[in-house]
Amino acid sequence: MEEEPNRRRLYQVWRGSNKFLCGGRLIFGPDAGSLFLSTVLIIGPLVGLCCQCITKMNSSTSDQKKNVLGLPVLIATVLLGLADLAFLLLTSSRDPGIVPRNARPPECGDEQQVVDMTTPSTEWVNAASPHLRVPRSKDVVVNGCVVKVKYCDTCLLYRPPRTSHCSICNNCVQKFDHHCPWVGQCIGLRNYRFFFLFISTSTLLCFYVFALSWLNIAAEREEYGGSLLKSMGGEVLSVVLIVFTFVSVWFVGGLTVFHLYLMSTNQTTYENFRYRYDKKENPYNRGALANIAEVFFTRMPPSLNRFRSWVSEDDDAYGGGGGGVLSPMSGGLDLEMGRKGVHYSPGGIPAILQGMDYSEMEKMDAVGVHVKDRQAAPEAPDLFVISPAWQHDVGCGGGGGEGERSPATVQDQDAERTLVSSNANSQR
Repeated sequence: MEEEPNRRRLYQVWRGSNKFLCGGRLIFGPDAGSLFLSTVLIIGPLVGLCCQCITKMNSSTSDQKKNVLGLPVLIATVLLGLADLAFLLLTSSRDPGIVPRNARPPECGDEQQVVDMTTPSTEWVNAASPHLRVPRSKDVVVNGCVVKVKYCDTCLLYRPPRTSHCSICNNCVQKFDHHCPWVGQCIGLRNYRFFFLFISTSTLLCFYVFALSWLNIAAEREEYGGSLLKSMGGEVLSVVLIVFTFVSVWFVGGLTVFHLYLMSTNQTTYENFRYRYDKKENPYNRGALANIAEVFFTRMPPSLNRFRSWVSEDDDAYGGGGGGVLSPMSGGLDLEMGRKGVHYSPGGIPAILQGMDYSEMEKMDAVGVHVKDRQAAPEAPDLFVISPAWQHDVGCGGGGGEGERSPATVQDQDAERTLVSSNANSQR
């Protein structure tokens, strides 16, 4: 298929700060250059250990003492190194769970509509229409706990539970953990598994090289009259490897232990530092074994973006992909009001939440998520109908991240309605 003059691939006009390779098949963060440093730090000590193994194998005979650094060590070193580099590439080169952004904020066809908010909010966000305001945040219930989801001014959508916006990559990421400068990528729903395997394999390599270097020094003591210091002086490369791995293991080892704790309690780094679930009830915690199984033994959700799909340069909605590659919002959207005349995207989803994979939607009741104000506004569409990817996020406790507790009371709701109604009457 020839590329038409007015059409380009989605990755070529992507609004985020990502870098794409192989025709949009590989996606990296804007600081992908740090991968070179990480690769050097991994390969360097492994090359040193392999050189020692080859030297010892060539210098020894069957009649001489048996070397610690032999062919089995050489093979194991190469395999561990390749595995570590593979996990690094899988972490840094895949979509971490980017939520497709909307083309524009909500529009309102009836400019005389009165905002009747049912969820308390002290901040309001301007929509496409000057007479329409959408709340900065909204309360939803996840597994019996109230969670606040926030409106993203950059992506023009309400972030799903556990979703947060990365200022470096300029994307909202599902189950956002953190942006790792060592891999040059956000860590989220779709690459957290490989990130943990990367840091745990790096920790294993540190212990592996550290132990073999000490064993090599100990085995060479006989040549130096049994003196450990003289043996260390004769095996300078082993000493360098010992120092390097000793320093490195405090970083990658500590990171591995920390993420093992986060994984067993079903937290992200972002949530741990911001919300401190150890002092509150964590709505996503299902028990240590179930939480760990969720990371390693659940099906990887597909990417919500089709970066190689064609888009028209005349379309201003670069950066999303829902039903079609792009899903610009059209018509009026009376968000939050619970009134008729709300415009839906295909599948009955409000335009504010376009950009998700809604091909296999299921009712929210199946995953225990309800909009808190459903009874107050019975005619309103479900703003948080969950696609399969969101089911994993909310129902199973995994998935995209910014949610904070918000105890919304009935009194606050009544006060909010009274305030908004008074403002509307004064405008009249």
